[in-house]
Amino acid sequence: MIYTIRTASKSATDFKSQGLLAEIKRTLKINTIKNLKTVKVFRLEGITEKEAQLIAENVLFEPIDQVMSFDKPLITDADKVIEISYKPGVMNPEVASILKAAQDLKINLKAADSSWEYAFYGKLSEKELNSITKRLLLNETIERIVKSPPKTLIISGIPAKTKIIPIRKLSESSLVTLSQKDLFLNLEEMKVIQNYFKKINRDPTDFEVEVLAQTWSEHCGHKTFKAKLIIDGVAKEPLIKRIKGTASNNKSLIVSAFVDNSGVIDFYDGFAICAKVETHNSPSAIEPYGGAMTGAGGVFRDVLGTGQGAKVISASDVFCFAPWDLPEKDLPPGCLKPDFIFRKVVYGIRDYGNRVGIPTNNGSVHFHPDFKAKPTVAAGAYGLIPKNKAAKRSPNKGDLIITIGGRTGRDGVHGATFSSGEMTHKTLDTAGSAVQIGNAIEEKRVIDAVLALRDQNLIQAITDCGAGGFSSAIGEMGESVGAKVHLEKVPLKYTGLAPWEIFVSESQERMILAINPKNLKKALETCKLYNLEMAVIGEFTGDKMLKAFFKKEKVCDLQMEFIHNGLPQRTMIGKTVGKAIKNQSPAKPKDLSIPWKKILSHGNVASKESFVRMYDHNVQGTNALHPYSGEDFDGPNNGAVIKPIYGKPYGMVVSHGLNPVLNTLDPYWGSIWAITEAVANFVVIGGNIKDAALIDNFVWPFPDTESLADLDKSVDACVAMARLLAMPFISGKDSLSSTYRYPSGKILKIPPVLLISVFGKIPNVAKTVTSDFKRSNSIIVLLGKPDFENLGGSTYFDVTNSQFVNPPKVDIKNLKAVFGSLTSAIGKGKVLAAHDISEGGIAAAIAEMSFGGGIGAKIDLGKISDAREDFVFFTETAGTFLIEIESEKSAKENFKDVPYRIIGTTTNDAYISVYQNKHLLTKQNLIELKNIWQKPIVEVFN
Repeated sequence: MIYTIRTASKSATDFKSQGLLAEIKRTLKINTIKNLKTVKVFRLEGITEKEAQLIAENVLFEPIDQVMSFDKPLITDADKVIEISYKPGVMNPEVASILKAAQDLKINLKAADSSWEYAFYGKLSEKELNSITKRLLLNETIERIVKSPPKTLIISGIPAKTKIIPIRKLSESSLVTLSQKDLFLNLEEMKVIQNYFKKINRDPTDFEVEVLAQTWSEHCGHKTFKAKLIIDGVAKEPLIKRIKGTASNNKSLIVSAFVDNSGVIDFYDGFAICAKVETHNSPSAIEPYGGAMTGAGGVFRDVLGTGQGAKVISASDVFCFAPWDLPEKDLPPGCLKPDFIFRKVVYGIRDYGNRVGIPTNNGSVHFHPDFKAKPTVAAGAYGLIPKNKAAKRSPNKGDLIITIGGRTGRDGVHGATFSSGEMTHKTLDTAGSAVQIGNAIEEKRVIDAVLALRDQNLIQAITDCGAGGFSSAIGEMGESVGAKVHLEKVPLKYTGLAPWEIFVSESQERMILAINPKNLKKALETCKLYNLEMAVIGEFTGDKMLKAFFKKEKVCDLQMEFIHNGLPQRTMIGKTVGKAIKNQSPAKPKDLSIPWKKILSHGNVASKESFVRMYDHNVQGTNALHPYSGEDFDGPNNGAVIKPIYGKPYGMVVSHGLNPVLNTLDPYWGSIWAITEAVANFVVIGGNIKDAALIDNFVWPFPDTESLADLDKSVDACVAMARLLAMPFISGKDSLSSTYRYPSGKILKIPPVLLISVFGKIPNVAKTVTSDFKRSNSIIVLLGKPDFENLGGSTYFDVTNSQFVNPPKVDIKNLKAVFGSLTSAIGKGKVLAAHDISEGGIAAAIAEMSFGGGIGAKIDLGKISDAREDFVFFTETAGTFLIEIESEKSAKENFKDVPYRIIGTTTNDAYISVYQNKHLLTKQNLIELKNIWQKPIVEVFN
């Protein structure tokens, strides 16, 4: 028997329905709907009517502001009603909470489900309803329209029998066919697998083939970064070797680099801090809400799974989308609209981070038309850990394999292999099972329990179940010792999973722990205390084999050596291809304010406050520098400062940098720019580069010969900058599938992204600086040496439909000294306000500083250069800054050894005046400029 409970708001204008109604009018231009109501539907199975009513009244219904119906419709007067639910087997986070609540009420609830009804009032045609459903209500990869009440909620099935793959007899063409659907391995790799099984004189199980495909995927195996390279005829070291080699730049700072789930550096008083940034591009392209949620959840677990467990203290997010107003005719087949992706990704990051209780302190969003096929969605996390628990450890022979957290289902199956392939018009329809739905409440329980287990010294080793699930986690953890797994002991969401599906599933909120058997009782008690499910599913054996059983059937018997080192090292060839870009500079504007206002309203410059405010910055009470500050708390800052230990003056500084469009012009100088911006953002708020480390994220098109050569140049830039600044890379990630193939076969390469993150320690969080002007009649200093000749990729050239092949060149010669001078001046308390110059140039920086302080400014471009005034005002040279300082004398004392110019003063009026050798070019009202700057993103979310 299934009982159905419906609840709805007593108000005629509930938040969810009104938000959807606004979306319908804005996105679909449908104005025939008079009203819209939403109803939450809960279904309960396997209990008595009395028990169902008890659950409804105590768990599902809030009588103060809701109405409820039991086994009957709640709305009967609507013109159209449609119900949307998750497909059977897709993770529904509410279900776990309902089942747990029933358990707490001593009710043995067999199954539950939840869905939404949408009731429309007005003359809505079937065509309009279908458009609303397809475009706004239904993600067909994971959801369905409920046309009739389900007969049962219980998902049951008989596991598919383990298959033997006759790989030894397959021809080369048959090997390719076997690989093409889900394995994403090339012919050489398939032949290596074939030869291995010929050698041991048997054929593999489907389980073994799936394990090898997961481990050898580009996503997990980093095959391109490990490959031997020949670039333009010259042999070069593997990319990953070059990046890892930078760890020698500051050995005393590093606690752990490139050997754990996150990189770890020294902090204060016996603590260390750690960081990781992950990308979730492919899942976010087909299910942006779930993709973003699980991106956040996964990177939180990366930090949690560092050493013996680190506390997650901060989060960041960086997105790249197509412009939200991209014409629908320009959208590739099978792709979601960019404004929809934008909103849903933001909501996913918001809902997961806020619910877990992790402050989202830092991030950015960037726009370019060629992200229309696949976005970049990067989620970062930062943690605190006792230094004596920060070293990565391996299991001992005899340690138990423990799984804690969420149950295992089909969600996420083939996630690692799917994320390694290019996107096509069919991806939305065929890759739905690779998307997971996160459960933030489960994640919170996992985090709390792991820290409690760590503090009791119960954890020998730990890792999270990310890409590849148990296959990756147990396989990597047991690489040096061996593991035996009993799959029937794995807690499942439902029956019927094949053994290989259990092992490679990427169901969320799961961790794997190695625990000594003598500590099992304490570990079980701790997990029970935190309402966390825990199961012993195997042991680490000492035989250096991966063995897996399903009941009495052996489904895997592979050498760890072959799993992890059998993958053949590729030799890859890259060739530089000249960029087919014709220089076309804009005409010199008669009125400088016209392009200035266009730049301020450009997506890459406009205020992001309207959605950043959706994130909780203050949970945990550690935020020492907010994303926005100033008179009205709307002036953007350059990074974040966290004070993780109560009562201590020291803290952690976090920043980042990227500019994808520059990499399309020149991957070397574009990457120099990204690294420089990231470090500049760190320095400009008070960080010292000697106390900081770098994290790389390469989100690159599929590495054909041209893209590989570009990637090689980007890595060269990273290594050169790390050497110049004496800063180490300690963690990173490569995602090399930012490619879309049209049905015609035409290839769209998504702009290559190098995201650089910087984090480090600071002895006193009070000695930091915000970007907002503090008072009138201060001196405004331009610090550093801008490039006025190269404006390729600039916002100015974009808004004027111009182009130039060369991006701005960073002043490498003086850069480190400029950083050092600014660090010193901030440390002495001489800097009143500071802002780096990036997208939008001086024009954007001066405006944002004035917006924050509510203070005007007067600057003279003639004091900077005799170049074209528009080029001077709009150039975007990373590593340059606008500084508010008390006097010319103070400027000279602090910046005398580096390039600087005194360019103007702050004023006590609400205007920004721009001169050229005392000739007034433009004078703009702050309120008008600020409205132009704030309006665009507000409209996206209204």
